[in-house]
Amino acid sequence: MTRFDTAPGRPLWLTTLADISLLLVGFFVFLQAAQAVDRSALTAGIRAGFDAEPIPMALERAMIDGFAPGSAALPGGTANTVDFVREAATDRRIAVTLTGGTDSAGAGRDVDPATGSAAILATDRARAVAALLVREGAAMPTQITFAPPGIGGRGVHIDLGFAGDRQAVADRQAPVAAPTGADQ
Repeated sequence: MTRFDTAPGRPLWLTTLADISLLLVGFFVFLQAAQAVDRSALTAGIRAGFDAEPIPMALERAMIDGFAPGSAALPGGTANTVDFVREAATDRRIAVTLTGGTDSAGAGRDVDPATGSAAILATDRARAVAALLVREGAAMPTQITFAPPGIGGRGVHIDLGFAGDRQAVADRQAPVAAPTGADQ
């Protein structure tokens, strides 16, 4: 045997096949074990392990548009949208996500007059719609969340999503202990 001869070995694809086979076996063991577990408890455990918030499942979408360029003042004709949100959000498990937008076609005209920022104007529009929904009793403040501002129209997108029973998940989590005098 010369110095440059190599010992015969197994092909690389065989190692990859063995890895994939073990992963599949582990996956099927997990599926079999998960059949006997309470699914909501399993979901909550996985969510807690990754420290993840529940993501609302999208149900409906509406929009309030027609804002004047550079303005966050609510346009007329919002009553139908408020009634739509009120009907859906009577179930307190519904999350209302607001995404304010600005018109990018206006060549910089659709911006906040004080700061020159389109993002601030979009956020102000979403806040104006949130205040309207709370004032009219269409949604509770705890149901409303804000998404990052968008571009593509002078309006506010309203996404209604099923967020599940957030309180039940919070009740299962361990409470945070108040700091003691030694910790301060």
